[in-house]
Amino acid sequence: MTRDSNFKKVVRRHAAATGQRYTEALTDLEGLGSRMDHEPVAARLLAHLRNRYGIDAVAATKVSVHKTYVFRIDRNDGDPWIARAFPPARPRTSVEGDAAILRFLERHDFPAERLAVDDAVSDFDGSTVLVTRFVEGDHLPDGAEKFAIMGDLLGRLHALPLDESVSRAGGASGEDPSREGAPRQDLLAGLAFLDAVDTKVAAADRERFEHLRDQVRSADDGHGLPEGLLHGNLLHAPDHAVIGDRGPVAINWKASGRGPRLADFAYLIWGTGDWSPTRLTNEERIEAAVKAYRRHVEPTAEELDRLGAVMYIRTLYLVCFSYRRAVTNGVPFDEWAFIEPPEYYRSTAAATRAAFRK
Repeated sequence: MTRDSNFKKVVRRHAAATGQRYTEALTDLEGLGSRMDHEPVAARLLAHLRNRYGIDAVAATKVSVHKTYVFRIDRNDGDPWIARAFPPARPRTSVEGDAAILRFLERHDFPAERLAVDDAVSDFDGSTVLVTRFVEGDHLPDGAEKFAIMGDLLGRLHALPLDESVSRAGGASGEDPSREGAPRQDLLAGLAFLDAVDTKVAAADRERFEHLRDQVRSADDGHGLPEGLLHGNLLHAPDHAVIGDRGPVAINWKASGRGPRLADFAYLIWGTGDWSPTRLTNEERIEAAVKAYRRHVEPTAEELDRLGAVMYIRTLYLVCFSYRRAVTNGVPFDEWAFIEPPEYYRSTAAATRAAFRK
């Protein structure tokens, strides 16, 4: 980024909005790409795992389109593993937090992936690696059944009795390792995505850009609502949930931690809608998710009142993430559907409240 007078104004405004000093805000904006982008060398990762664990690892295959640091590790001496060699900017303590949560889930017999070994966290080429057992599974079924499965998983998760072993804040997507934690971090990350490209926004797009930034600043972050253990990203099946040989299994717990349980549930409910030809409320999917979730958790009146607003947290984040990517790559931005139309949020929240009243 060129540090001209306009950009300096953006940095000062970003510092004020995020509570950072100028130098911290400057680092926040200029270091975005390097913090998020990471693609380990598969051969080096294999060698590390062989040396660290004494296994006969023979192949490392990427298993995610979006996460270039996630590999399936095939072995001659046992079942496959998953190795996540996180970006170097993600602290080891955060990865150890993932492992702690997976141990907690195993103690409570929650259907999640399991650590591959007791000592599942290691250092590799400046980054931290977490190894878990590979979950052989199929995609979740489509339609209402899919949302019933995910509603049940979230309800069971949010109903777990928490203890001191699960203390970190969670719920934010955390693609930027400096913005892991409570759902509010998604909104702060969104501001960073927008401010990072502020000086590159065309004059014709300025009004809508400023409106988006105002939406992010004023969004409801779920603060003060009842808390539970959040997964943080369950909606994205099959990346985060599959059907294993014993039933549904939730995977990829990087975003997990304590937080307002509504953030998890609101994102799931947002995903129930029909995408084409227009964004429409799907009452069948909503009712399936509600029926499954309430077997374990009954939302409070305040949670239901704030549902429509909290549905915006992750979707605003996604718009801001995509906006930065489009401007950086010099392509038109066309992903407003994440937050439009506003009528979808109102009607979906109303249908969800009605389903809980039945």
